[in-house]
Amino acid sequence: MKVAIYGQYYQNSTEPIIKDIFAFLIKNNVEIIIESNFLEILFEKNLILKDYPTFESHTELDSSFDILISIGGDGTILRAATLVRDSGVPILGINAGRLGFLATVQKDNIAEFLQLIIDKKYSISKRTLLSLSCLPENEAIKDLNFAINEISVSRKETTSMITIETYLNNEYLNSYWADGLIIATPTGSTGYSMSCGGPILTPNVQSFVITPIAPHNLNARPLVVTDETEIRLKVSGRDDHYLVSLDSRLFSVTNDTILCIKKSPFEINMVEIPDATFLKTLRNKLFWGEDRRN
Repeated sequence: MKVAIYGQYYQNSTEPIIKDIFAFLIKNNVEIIIESNFLEILFEKNLILKDYPTFESHTELDSSFDILISIGGDGTILRAATLVRDSGVPILGINAGRLGFLATVQKDNIAEFLQLIIDKKYSISKRTLLSLSCLPENEAIKDLNFAINEISVSRKETTSMITIETYLNNEYLNSYWADGLIIATPTGSTGYSMSCGGPILTPNVQSFVITPIAPHNLNARPLVVTDETEIRLKVSGRDDHYLVSLDSRLFSVTNDTILCIKKSPFEINMVEIPDATFLKTLRNKLFWGEDRRN
C-alpha cells in the first residue's frame, strides 16, 4: 500500500497522533510519502528520525497512491483537497482538534481504523465541488477555482451592506441586500452556511444551498437548488471592491465582475469508515449522541 501524508502541527495534541500513525504504517510495511513542508515540521519537532520521499504539489499525486491521510481538522482537509484535486486519491481525515464533519477519525481509535484501511474495509463518499469563473477573468483563481465547502461573497472595506443580484440558469431570482451570500455544497452545508441559518444536507444530496449572510430583508431565506444549476452573481455597493472566498482562500474583485458558479467536473473522494460515518458525526456533534429509540 502507498500512502501520502499531509498535516498541520498543533502543540501537544498532534504529537501522539503522528507517532501512532507512523508506528502503525511502518509496522505494516506501508510505503509512506510525506508533503515536503509537513516533513520539515516533523524533523524540527523530532517526531521522525529518518528521511522519507516527499511530494510538493498536486502534479505528484496520481493513481499509484491508495490514500492520502490528512492529520489536523476540517480546515486541513480543505487544503488537502487542493493537493488531491482531480486525481481521485481518497482522503482519510484524522482529527487532531475539535470534532469535525470531515476529519472523523479520533485519536483514540487510530490503530483500529487504520487496520480497516489496510484490510480495505471502508467505503468512499463522493463529495461534489463548486467551480468558479469570473468575467472579466481573475488571475487569483486561475489555478485554484474550486471549493469543497462553499463559495461566498461579502463586503470588504465598508460597514454598509452589499446588493447581490442572483440568477439561476440565466433567470433572475433575487437581489439580496445583505452582508454577503454563501453558495454551499452538501459538504459545506454543515459549516458557514449552517451558522447563517442554512439547512444541513447529507453528503449524497445532489443540491446546493444559497444562504444570505445577515440579510436586511427578514423574508430572505436559504434556498436549496439542484446541483445542475448555474448560479450567476453580480455585486454592487458603496465600495468599489468586494471579497470572494473559496473555502479559506480569499481574494478581492471589482464591482463590475460577474461570478459564475456551477458544479465542478470532478469530485473529491472521502474515506468513510464503519463507526465514523456522517450520521454518527451528526449525532455526536449536533444531537450530543442522543439515541431515543425505544
